[in-house]
Amino acid sequence: MTSTLSSPPRRQTRPNAPQPAASNSRLTLRQRLNRWDVRYSPYFYVAPFFILFGLVGLFPLLYTFVVSLNDWNLLTGPGDWVGFHNFAAELTDPLFWNSVFNTFSIFFLSAIPQLIAATVIAAVLDQNLRAKTFWRISVILPYVVTPVAVTLIFSNMFGEKYGLINNLLEAFHLPGVMWKSDTLPAHIAIATMVNWRWTGYNALILLAAMQAVPRDLHESAAIDGAGAVRRFFSITIPSIKPTFIFVIITATIGGLQIFTEPKLFNAASAIPGGAQRQYQTTVLYLWDLAFNRQQFGKAAAVAWILFLIIVIVGLVNFLLTRSISGAETKAISRRKARRLARVRERDAASVASVQAEGSIE
Repeated sequence: MTSTLSSPPRRQTRPNAPQPAASNSRLTLRQRLNRWDVRYSPYFYVAPFFILFGLVGLFPLLYTFVVSLNDWNLLTGPGDWVGFHNFAAELTDPLFWNSVFNTFSIFFLSAIPQLIAATVIAAVLDQNLRAKTFWRISVILPYVVTPVAVTLIFSNMFGEKYGLINNLLEAFHLPGVMWKSDTLPAHIAIATMVNWRWTGYNALILLAAMQAVPRDLHESAAIDGAGAVRRFFSITIPSIKPTFIFVIITATIGGLQIFTEPKLFNAASAIPGGAQRQYQTTVLYLWDLAFNRQQFGKAAAVAWILFLIIVIVGLVNFLLTRSISGAETKAISRRKARRLARVRERDAASVASVQAEGSIE
């Protein structure tokens, strides 16, 4: 007797069977709006920033470059196309290099003491002081005062005949200083204005970063015998490295764009920046080219050269700061590794001595 095994019948499907309708066609209008909201709303949230940046940042930058390629006059408008002639003319102009020297001199005299003082003030305010709010408000007050008022006050203080500083020097039988006629004294006076206004602002930024450092690290280091100075340089400074880099870069940008202080330091001078242009900065020189000499093309070229200088100096500052911080971190890691190796050696020696005493017994 034979039996025949038959396979179960297979469901026949058409090769071109229509697929079910897409789920999108079944969505209601409210569901579609919710989906579009999730997909496209982030772009609308960030769009105002990019629109404003394009209008007040990118477009003026590109338009300035177009102006620098023309013989542009403030009254008559665009003139002949000169290409990079304005750049070549300014790079060979001794007045331009004089302004660059003055800018960097004032920048170094203001930025370095300013950052050191801001770090020290932030470290002091980070301690348990009485009336913390009062001291923090006192530190930020100079930043609130308008630059014009600060410049006028300090201009009178550094007056050559009746200024407060020279009167104090004469009271101690010291000769007066020509603050507005000599190059170095003028740079020191302008740097003093910048330091007085911006030190407290940078100190509060660094203070906010210091307060974010975990207190457990300081307590552990104090238990291990580290003093306050050692904890500051080994824990605080490496922990606030990103904020310190930010402060350095912003101080660099602001220091190389200084204008108000040298412009109003001696308002009676017919030449912006002193009779011999002894404290004429690059931005002040740019302003003189554009509005006094009516040479907008050259002024735009100077603006682009200054922009490139700021970018280069900012990158150099960033790389130097990161390399210094990286070297400090590596040194700390090496010290920790050596300390751990010594602890392990002591532990191994103690274990060996215990085992030796046990074998003797």
